[in-house]
Amino acid sequence: MTGNPASGPESGRASGTAAVPHSGGKTRRRGQALEGALIDAAWDELQAVGYAALTFEAVADRAGTSRAVLYRRWRNRPELVIAAMRRHRPMLSGEIPDTGSLRGDVLAVLRRMSARLADVGPETVYGLLGDIFADPEPYSRVQDQVLHIGAGVMTTILKRAADRGEVRDEVSTRVATLPTDLFRLELFHARTPPSDAVLTEIVDDVFLPLVQP
Repeated sequence: MTGNPASGPESGRASGTAAVPHSGGKTRRRGQALEGALIDAAWDELQAVGYAALTFEAVADRAGTSRAVLYRRWRNRPELVIAAMRRHRPMLSGEIPDTGSLRGDVLAVLRRMSARLADVGPETVYGLLGDIFADPEPYSRVQDQVLHIGAGVMTTILKRAADRGEVRDEVSTRVATLPTDLFRLELFHARTPPSDAVLTEIVDDVFLPLVQP
């Protein structure tokens, strides 16, 4: 999104998280408290009107602040919605699955990712991907987020599998993140969360043959 929003009463980014009272008795939010309120407002607006109709002005009104406060943190709609999704429907958050088998663990991770994207809704997924493809910077940020988190999850899963003797001793990071990489590729290609059949194919036909002894 473009424009030159006017400054508002909650301008700037503070390092603290405490709320500071105004002289009139109102509360001025700062730091993490303010950012959390903005993200929650963006999520509520997304649920209310959908991705295509979401605007910075409406989110700012819902949060009781100005567009300038939003623009200081997120350049455009994709960045703001990604932040809201990371807070409310993060694809890889929660306990790392421990089903007792490598296959079960990886499938559980991919199914969680697919289910959470489905919860967000296809309209949001389509709109978000369309905007991301139009601007390489948000696309790069999504890649970095998924790669970083996916690598940590898959490293833990592979370590457990190695202790059970299910995988060979050395597995590169590129191979370790292959399931989440292919998930993302399928999502970008099909513009819909991968089906269970696709997830099973990723694990059984591509990933397991590369890591098993």
